[in-house]
Amino acid sequence: MAAKAVILHAVILAAAFVAAPAFAQTNDPNLTQKQLDCLSRTTAAGGCDRDGGAKNGAGTPGPAAGGAVILPALIVDLFPNSPAPTVPQTPAPPNGTPSSNGSNNTPPPAPAPSGPVTVPQGLNLAEPPRAIAGEFVPDEVLVTVDGGASVVQQIANSFGLQVRSQRQSRLLGTTLVRFGITDGRPVGVVLAQLAADGRTRRREPNHIYTLQQAAGIVNYAFDRIALDASQASGENVRVAVIDTGIDDTNPALAGVIAGQYDAMPNVPIEKRDHGTSVDGLIAGVGPLEGMAPGARIYHARAFEGGKSTMDVILSALDWAAEQNVRIINMSFVGPKNDLLGTACRNARAMGMVLVAAAGNNGPKAPYGYPAAFDGVIAVTATDAKDGLMPQANRGAYVFISAPGVEMVAPSGAGSDVVTGTSFAAAIVSGAIANLLHAAPDRTADEIEKALAATAKDLGPKGRDNDFGYGLIDTKAAEATK
Repeated sequence: MAAKAVILHAVILAAAFVAAPAFAQTNDPNLTQKQLDCLSRTTAAGGCDRDGGAKNGAGTPGPAAGGAVILPALIVDLFPNSPAPTVPQTPAPPNGTPSSNGSNNTPPPAPAPSGPVTVPQGLNLAEPPRAIAGEFVPDEVLVTVDGGASVVQQIANSFGLQVRSQRQSRLLGTTLVRFGITDGRPVGVVLAQLAADGRTRRREPNHIYTLQQAAGIVNYAFDRIALDASQASGENVRVAVIDTGIDDTNPALAGVIAGQYDAMPNVPIEKRDHGTSVDGLIAGVGPLEGMAPGARIYHARAFEGGKSTMDVILSALDWAAEQNVRIINMSFVGPKNDLLGTACRNARAMGMVLVAAAGNNGPKAPYGYPAAFDGVIAVTATDAKDGLMPQANRGAYVFISAPGVEMVAPSGAGSDVVTGTSFAAAIVSGAIANLLHAAPDRTADEIEKALAATAKDLGPKGRDNDFGYGLIDTKAAEATK
C-alpha cells in the first residue's frame, strides 16, 4: 500500500505541472455558478471566454467577481523542446553541512506517508477562501507552526491533512510543514480553514517557480559594466547560487565550487546547463572567466526541468544561510509568496545581498518574485549595445540592468550562447563580489545605494520601469564610499 501511495502522490504532483496553468482555484462566495463552471474548464466553451471567465450579455468577457484570479502566463517553460518537466519532490530536513571537500550534502528521503486520513465534518472557514495567482501544487499547502511534531500531527488530524514533510527553518524561524490534501479540497479552502487554528502562523500555497533563461560573442560584460578583466576578483567572497544541478567537471568550474546541496534528492538530475552557466558567469576560471574569479560558490540544486516548488526553494535558502554567504543569486521567477518574502527579508537582515532575475515574460507580465520583494536587487538584461532584452519584465521593482543577451558561458556541454535575466543577475552577483572583495565591511544597504547612485542612466531620465536605475557601473560603485 505504501508503494501505491507514493506512486499516486507522484502522479498527482506530475499533473500539477501540466494541468495547473489551465485553471484557477477559487471558492469566492461572490462568484456566480456560471463563473465557477467556467473557471474549472481547460478550454473556452459555451458561454466562457478563453481565459475561463463567464461572458456578459453582449458576448464579451466579464470580470470575475470577488477578485478571482486566473493563472497568469508567468510560469512558462523557457527551455525549447524540453521534455515534460519532472515534478520536484520536497526533501527531508537537512541534517548536516557540506563536507570540507565540497561533496554533496544530500538529506535522506522523507518516509512515505501512510495510513488513512479522515476529514472531520463541519470544518469552518476562518476567513474568505483565497483565489490563488500563479502555478502551484494543487494538493499541498505550506504552513508555519508553533510547536513540534506532536502539534503538527494534531493539526493534521484536526483538519484531515497528511504530514508530507516538516523541518525547522532557519530563515523563517519556526517549523515549516508541508501538508497534503487527500480529499480534493481546493487549496484556497484549506488555507481558510487552517486560519482558525492559532498554532498556524503563515499559510501559503506551495507555489511553483521557473528558471529565467530565454532562447538562445565573446563575453562583452566586462566592458559594459566597467570591470577590468585583468583585475577582477571575488577572492574568498562566499556566493550562494540556487539553480539546477551543475556539471562540476566543466573546466570553467575547476576549484570554484566550495559546497553543494541537493534540495530535491529524490529527483534524478537531467539538466545541468543553466546552473553551470550561472556559476561560470559569476566565478568561472580559464578561457570562460567569470566576473569574480576566486569567489567561493555554494551551489544548491533546487530545479529540474526548469521548475521547482516553494518548499524546495526554502530548503535551499536555509542551507545557503547556514553557509554564511554574503550573496545569494536567485535566477528564477514565480508568484508572490509570503513565506519567500519572509525568508528574503530575514536573509537581508542577516547581512546577505540578494540578487534575482527580473523575469523574461514580457512587458505586460505580472511582477516577478523574489525580485519584486523589498531588499532584493532585481536585475533586467541588456545587449552589447545597452538595448533592453525585448522579453524582459517591466515594472517599478526593476532595480538595475546588466548584460544578459547572447553571452558565451560554460554549460553542461562545454559552452553555449545564453540569453536571459538569469544571466544578467549572475553578472550583477559577480560585480558585487568584486565590491565585497575590495571592501569586505560594506553592508548590503551600502552596496545597494552605491549601485543605484553610480548606474549609467538608460532610457528615460532617472529610475524607470524598463532599466531601473540603469546599467551597473562596477568601477564607479567601488569608488563610492
